[in-house]
Amino acid sequence: MFSRIAKRSFSSTAAANYKVTVLGAAGGIGQPLSLLLKLNHRVTDLSLYDIRGAPGVAADISHIPTNSTVNGYTPEDAEGLKKALTGTDVVLIPAGVPRKPGMTRDDLFNINAGIVRDLATAVADHAPNAAVCVISNPVNSTVPIVKEVFKQKGVYNKNKLFGVTTLDVLRASRFLSQVAGTDPTTEKVNVVGGHSGYTIVPLLSGTKHKSTLTNEQRDALTHRIQFGGDEVVQAKNGAGSATLSMAQAGARFAGSVLKGLDGEKDVIEPSFVDSPLFAEEGIEFFASEVTLGPNGIEKIHGLGELSNFEEELIKTAKVDLKKSIVKGQAFITKA
Repeated sequence: MFSRIAKRSFSSTAAANYKVTVLGAAGGIGQPLSLLLKLNHRVTDLSLYDIRGAPGVAADISHIPTNSTVNGYTPEDAEGLKKALTGTDVVLIPAGVPRKPGMTRDDLFNINAGIVRDLATAVADHAPNAAVCVISNPVNSTVPIVKEVFKQKGVYNKNKLFGVTTLDVLRASRFLSQVAGTDPTTEKVNVVGGHSGYTIVPLLSGTKHKSTLTNEQRDALTHRIQFGGDEVVQAKNGAGSATLSMAQAGARFAGSVLKGLDGEKDVIEPSFVDSPLFAEEGIEFFASEVTLGPNGIEKIHGLGELSNFEEELIKTAKVDLKKSIVKGQAFITKA
């Protein structure tokens, strides 16, 4: 701890040392996510955990010449999960299974909810002060699961729990640029609501193209952003889902969290968080832009001025969101 403080004190330009842990590091998202985190100069201690394969992933990416150590753990290691989590600053949870042929959404939920519950319990026990970034689907339900576990353990900090919705933001920028014929790196789209289907609400009226998009283009873009994951599943012939793009999204969001922890100013990302925006309607979580800082969430931003079209999208999103949030909460409280 002293070394981190010392580096912050003596150099305003040098980044502090941070430990980052990936739970589910050997999976389709976990492997490329771990690779991208190895390339982040703020990550000096990278811990990888999975039920199998994590030591191999760790050995592989440890050969990349960046200033970080990498260790891999499995349940076969004595206190492997505890070692992976102890002293960590940021935890990313991509662990879970993709939906397979013949599997219902309830089947998928029950499996992934159990995985997230068990991992959240370990984080509460061994890294209660870490920023926790949940990637495991369905995010609209798994993030509330983590909250309930942390509440039961008496360590819940609403400013350090995030649902990673960054992939929706990346898709929005890319898809908008294809319609507008622009450089996607210059397109900024705020995406709010949740992280599945109709709960995903891209605020296209807030972009520089609001006056040039036709209603038909707006409608098509909105639908494509909401259901962009289907394109990947279909292209992979049902044998997989978005893993590489999700890894990039997770790495970007984790990088922003680290920038905030490191004291960088004006770090803003959309995220699915414990939010006051619609709490009076019984919707405890909602994705919107948040300012990140040394203590996690420094500010939750409002939605700004919405078009009539977006107002209707928000209404629809809230109905599905409320159900998903309650489903996650009930998984823990009724267990």
